[in-house]
Amino acid sequence: MVEFSPFSSFAREVFAKQLDAHPPQQQHKHWAQICSGNPVNKIRGCDRYGCGYFGADRHSHKGKHMGVDVICADGATVYAPFSGQLSGPIRFFHNGNAIDDGVQIRGSGKCFFLTSLPPPSLPGYCVRLVCVHPIRYHGQIHRGQQLGRMLPMQKVFPGIISHIHVENCDHSDPTQQLTPDVPPFPQQGSHWATMCSGNPTNEIRGCDRYGCGYYGAPRRNGKGKHRGVDVICSDGATVYAPFSGQLSGPIKIFHNGNAIDDGVQIRGSGFCVKLLCIHPIRYNGRISKGQVLGKMLPMQRVFPGITSHIHVENCDHSDPTSNLERGKGQ
Repeated sequence: MVEFSPFSSFAREVFAKQLDAHPPQQQHKHWAQICSGNPVNKIRGCDRYGCGYFGADRHSHKGKHMGVDVICADGATVYAPFSGQLSGPIRFFHNGNAIDDGVQIRGSGKCFFLTSLPPPSLPGYCVRLVCVHPIRYHGQIHRGQQLGRMLPMQKVFPGIISHIHVENCDHSDPTQQLTPDVPPFPQQGSHWATMCSGNPTNEIRGCDRYGCGYYGAPRRNGKGKHRGVDVICSDGATVYAPFSGQLSGPIKIFHNGNAIDDGVQIRGSGFCVKLLCIHPIRYNGRISKGQVLGKMLPMQRVFPGITSHIHVENCDHSDPTSNLERGKGQ
């Protein structure tokens, strides 16, 4: 059990009154930046150790990821996501390795933490930041104030995407608290953003021995027409959201569990698309135009020699080509 620092009843009363009079701003909408160099609390994607989104399969295939991994370079400055009371240290690995340190922050609101220890009994925000060395383990801290530094994760897991692990004490998804507010959908404009790194103009796949990528192209088996557009994207490339909207999924087009049978839907104001043959960092919640959505799956494993691509399909099966072309150079 984690021991809390002595906190007199008088101090508790004063702190409670301060929180009532000056609650942490926008705390219920989203938390402040947690790591320097990551102003939007970007979530770790997938690497050879696993994935950082909520609910991801554990690398050992034992259960699901009950938290979220916020990208943070080794040695980077770490900030408090909200105002509250510190306590610690928090040991996640219990083996004294180079990243076995962390701290708890208890504030007002829901109860959250960054590790897998039992939830505290007191109400309010309660977050444990693991793989962090705090400048102190006790006392009060304010939202956005320097909390400590990121520990050398590469020493323990070479090649991993270094990160801070964030986990809600009720094991719900903290993604929305970490993601900054998305501007209202109607203000996003008609130009879609670049969808794949390495293809800034959303170039559409031409024809290869498997068929053609333009809208309405004949299917290779002679059954029907192509009801989407194939945007060129190299295997493993980073995929971005073309517009701001609400995520839902997963979307399966092959229904056979092959290496590219994954995808997600984004619904915004005036737009609704399904992006297939990608693995998103998450399947639910809101996302901003241009924000990292996931990564391109290994299409060459399934269709050797094809022009690797993201299949982009409007939910109403209309032609998305004009939206892709208007986004050229954006």
